[in-house]
Amino acid sequence: MLAAWHDSTRMLAGGSSGETVRERLNRLLADAPGSYDLDDWLDMYGNGDGVVGELERRTADALGTEAAAFFPTGTMAQQVALRCWAGRTGNPTVAGHPLSHLEVHERDAYAVVSGLRMVHPTTGPRLPTAAEIHDLQEPFGALVLELPLRDAGFVLPEWDELTAVVEVAQEHDAVVHFDGARIWECGSYFGRSLPEIATLADSVYVSYYKSLDGISGAALAGTEDFVEEARAWRHRYGGQLFQQWPAALAALAGLDRELPRLPEYVAHAKIVAQALRDGLAEAGLPWFRVLPEVPHTHEFQVWLPYRADALNEAAVRQAEETRTTLFRKWYEEGPLGLSMTEVSVRSSALDWTTGDVRTALGDFLGRVGA
Repeated sequence: MLAAWHDSTRMLAGGSSGETVRERLNRLLADAPGSYDLDDWLDMYGNGDGVVGELERRTADALGTEAAAFFPTGTMAQQVALRCWAGRTGNPTVAGHPLSHLEVHERDAYAVVSGLRMVHPTTGPRLPTAAEIHDLQEPFGALVLELPLRDAGFVLPEWDELTAVVEVAQEHDAVVHFDGARIWECGSYFGRSLPEIATLADSVYVSYYKSLDGISGAALAGTEDFVEEARAWRHRYGGQLFQQWPAALAALAGLDRELPRLPEYVAHAKIVAQALRDGLAEAGLPWFRVLPEVPHTHEFQVWLPYRADALNEAAVRQAEETRTTLFRKWYEEGPLGLSMTEVSVRSSALDWTTGDVRTALGDFLGRVGA
C-alpha cells in the first residue's frame, strides 16, 4: 500500500505517509531555510531561545494567546491541560463527547494516568448544544470541545451555538478546553479568524502534523501562568525531550506553507465531495454516504457497503496500475459490513476537476465489483 501511494503521480486523498526517510529529510531541508535560521544552535530541552521557542512564539501569535508550550504528542498535551484545570477548579470531572479523541484514541489516559472521569452531554454525532451542557446532572470542572469532531465526520457547530455552549459552561463555573488538533482549518466555516476562535477557550491544544504537514508535535496555548504550569507537568510526564528541532522546523514550515492554503483546501473539498456524491449515486450503489454532505473543513468521510479488505485491494490495484490514488486506507466499522475512509483534500488534490474525480471513481468501483 505504501509503495502504491509512493509511486502514484496523482493523489486525491492526501496524507503524510508514503515517503521514504530520505525524501522526508530532503523535503525538510528544502523547506526549513525559509522558516528558520539553520545556522542557529540546536535546541536543548526545549529552551525558549532556540527553534522550539520560536515555534512557541509563532503559535501563540497565530492563535492570539499570551503563550504556548511545545509538546511531543497531543495525547500528553491534552492530559496535562485537563490535569492543570482539575487542580485549579478542584473538580476532576470532565464533560466531553464519547466520539472525542480523548475517548476513542488515547486509551483512557485521562482516567488511567490523570485520575479524571468523563461525563457525556450527548451521544449524537455532533458537538453538544448549550441546552445539553445546561442539563448535565452533575457539576464538571472542564468542558472539552473537539473542533472539528473528527470521528463524527470532521463536523463543527454553528458559530452562535459554539459561543452559547461556552457561555453556559462558564455560567457553571467550568473552564473550556478546545481539542483543536485541526482548529487551523476551522476559520472558513465559522467565518472567523483563529484568534477569534481561540479566545473563546481557556486553553487550546493544536497539532502540527494533522493540518500543517509536520513531522510530529503539538502545543498547548493559553495564558502565561497556565502555560508555565503546563511546562512543569510536561517535564513530569516525560515530555521535556533533549532535542526536538526536526519536529519544530517542520512545524514552522507548515505554518508558513500550509496554514495560508487551508481555506483553498476547504473550498476545493466541497467540489470533491459533490463529485463523489454524484458519481456514487450514478453508479447505483444500494447505499453510500459522504459525511457530511458539504464538508465543514477540508476533510470528510466516505462510507461504502463493502468489506475493507476488498476496498483496500481495489485502491492498491488502481494505484499500481494507473498511478492514481483516489482513496487511501479503508476501515471496517460496526457489524454490518460497512467501511469508511477519510478524504483529506490538500495541495495534491487542487488540480482534480469534477470530471477527474468521477472518472477515477468509476474505475475504482469497477475494480471493487470485479
